[in-house]
Amino acid sequence: MSDVFTGGSMGSCPMPITEHSTIQLSHGSGGKMMNDLISNLFVWAFDNPTLKEMNDQAIIELNGSRLAFSTDSFVVDPLFFPGGDIGDLAVNGTVNDVAMSGAKPLFLSAGFIIEEGFSLTELKKIVESMQLAARKAGIAIVTGDTKVVNKGKGDKVFINTAGIGLIEHDYKIGASQIQPGDAVLLSGSIADHGITILSQREGLSFDTPVESDTAALHELIQEILRAGGRAVRAMRDPTRGGLASALNEYAESAKVGIRISEDRIPVNKSVAGACEMLGIDPLHVANEGKLIAIVAREKAESVLRAMRAHPLGIESSIIGDTTNEDPGMVSMKTKFGAWRIVDMLVGEQLPRIC
Repeated sequence: MSDVFTGGSMGSCPMPITEHSTIQLSHGSGGKMMNDLISNLFVWAFDNPTLKEMNDQAIIELNGSRLAFSTDSFVVDPLFFPGGDIGDLAVNGTVNDVAMSGAKPLFLSAGFIIEEGFSLTELKKIVESMQLAARKAGIAIVTGDTKVVNKGKGDKVFINTAGIGLIEHDYKIGASQIQPGDAVLLSGSIADHGITILSQREGLSFDTPVESDTAALHELIQEILRAGGRAVRAMRDPTRGGLASALNEYAESAKVGIRISEDRIPVNKSVAGACEMLGIDPLHVANEGKLIAIVAREKAESVLRAMRAHPLGIESSIIGDTTNEDPGMVSMKTKFGAWRIVDMLVGEQLPRIC
């Protein structure tokens, strides 16, 4: 069935025409169903110019200053995994969403929904992890909230964080700035986080250990801005839905085609092997410490050098470009020289991933 909207008025809320009358796990996957739900319901209901930008954060002007504001919720399972836990994931994830505008992250809130019977020892570990991550990022957690739900009515602990940052430049960064002929840069290997979570759930082991890439990227972003300035069109961290969904969102929003090359996209050997064994496309797997930067072609090499000089960008690569051909479509040249369409994730690949 079609996923288009029926007509509606302010007296009745339009709903997507799908085969589902209830919320599915796929509505939170970061792929097509989540994109449709957000665009067709939430954006419709809360319609305003700031929201319509559909970036990782809202840009708000207040008394002559520009602020970046973002919020995110974290429901990862398991709570603790190689390379991190739900605590540093919550801090880093919101720091990154704020920073993708080029803002300096300053303050976070933290809201906890805790299930009755959850271990205080584990809660303390999570809070200490958040404390350390905030200190590393140079931000303060300044307010929050705690709710406890009856045993069996939650799943251990969920965390919501909201962040505010100060934009100290006068550039406009976002999907609306992307133009045909721009370069697409990626800061490193993909799918590390998603495969780490999956391996913990399924008891998979690898010759080379796999770890989540969770990290705060704000310092890397400042290096990108120093090297690229106004040539930096847009930045995004490809979390749920992976690289494929993030690029498709850009292609659709900017009305450009995006072409990438498979042999330029780094994937760690163990991660690639796991994806092949499980029949998973690494382009659809979540990342928590990588970013995509769309940069004007004339500054792409300068930005690439700056990214590779930073510890979190050593594996950076120019993976493709934007074009005025096939607007709204992402295509990839495979290692065999053929071209294939790269679509958004459809369905639920890995629930409770972040």
